[in-house]
Amino acid sequence: MQKYEIFINPKWIKKLENDIWMDDHVPAVLKIGDNQYSIKLAYRGNVIRKKKKKSYHIIFQKPFTVNGAHEIHLNAEYNDISLSRNKLSLDFFDRIGVISPQSQHVLLNINGFCKGIYLELESFDQYLLQKRKLPDGPIIYATNYYANFSLLNPENELKTSLIEGYTLKYGDKSSLTELEYMIAMINSLNNEEFEKEIPKVLDVEQYFTWLSGVICTQNFDGFIHNYALYRNGKTNLYEITPWDYDGTWGRDLHGQKLEHDYIPITGYNTLTGRLLYFSKFKKMYVETLLEILEKQFTIETQEPIIEKLFQKLTPYISLDPYINIDNEKLKKEKIYMLDFINKRNSYLKQNFGTLI
Repeated sequence: MQKYEIFINPKWIKKLENDIWMDDHVPAVLKIGDNQYSIKLAYRGNVIRKKKKKSYHIIFQKPFTVNGAHEIHLNAEYNDISLSRNKLSLDFFDRIGVISPQSQHVLLNINGFCKGIYLELESFDQYLLQKRKLPDGPIIYATNYYANFSLLNPENELKTSLIEGYTLKYGDKSSLTELEYMIAMINSLNNEEFEKEIPKVLDVEQYFTWLSGVICTQNFDGFIHNYALYRNGKTNLYEITPWDYDGTWGRDLHGQKLEHDYIPITGYNTLTGRLLYFSKFKKMYVETLLEILEKQFTIETQEPIIEKLFQKLTPYISLDPYINIDNEKLKKEKIYMLDFINKRNSYLKQNFGTLI
């Protein structure tokens, strides 16, 4: 496992600790192997900021990019006793054909003190597009639960803005205007117009592949949060990509068990609801999901992937001062994950009839 060492003036650590909600970055140095980089550092996330083990956002200063990235995220994965659900989920999306941030586990030291195992994540931005040779296009983050493709917020109150819940990551202001247009279209067009117009702005097949990934991994927040929208500059269609998937594979974001049938096969959001009204879109979704259930979301496919990751983590778990897990608990967690896959797979196959 790669070792990351951060060196930071104690006064900047104190500044971060005095205001855990501060998003301002402070100067530091990151050492990876024999290489040293000037960086800016800040806490990231929401719930995790209150925990003993924090997550970090890093922006490279000198050099400006490292391995093609200008920003990276170091996730504490504090509520996941396996430290693996986020990576397993993002890798799963990648395998089924959805653009997904790459990730790797690293051992983090700050000023000589071991802070434990972290998950390094790519930032979904223009540098990721360049690195993967994808067409340029705007990227918009769904930054809170208001990003539900609806006129109403989750409290069933009228939104103050159609793009409430979204933050522009890359692109100009017109990108938000274009998104506003799509959300208005989703909520105002009659059925005949919607069926005709939505494929002109949304990559529907890609959306259903993403939806299948959310449904399989059972990310409760994934339908109205924990995603980014990317408008492909070549097709001019919106695509959707996952983010923050630690509440998956049978547990919620707090690490508590989540029954395999907690989320229905249709998921939750206004866009999905409108799409699944039409027979041709239902057929597309069923075919996409069924293929994934047959080939990817199976014990046969996932068990060696989980086992390989757990074997990689095992030698370093005792070094993490914030987690209390041994090899036996890790084995039990693997059994729990595989049982979830088996039950979730069966449940979804049994509920295809609700789509017809």
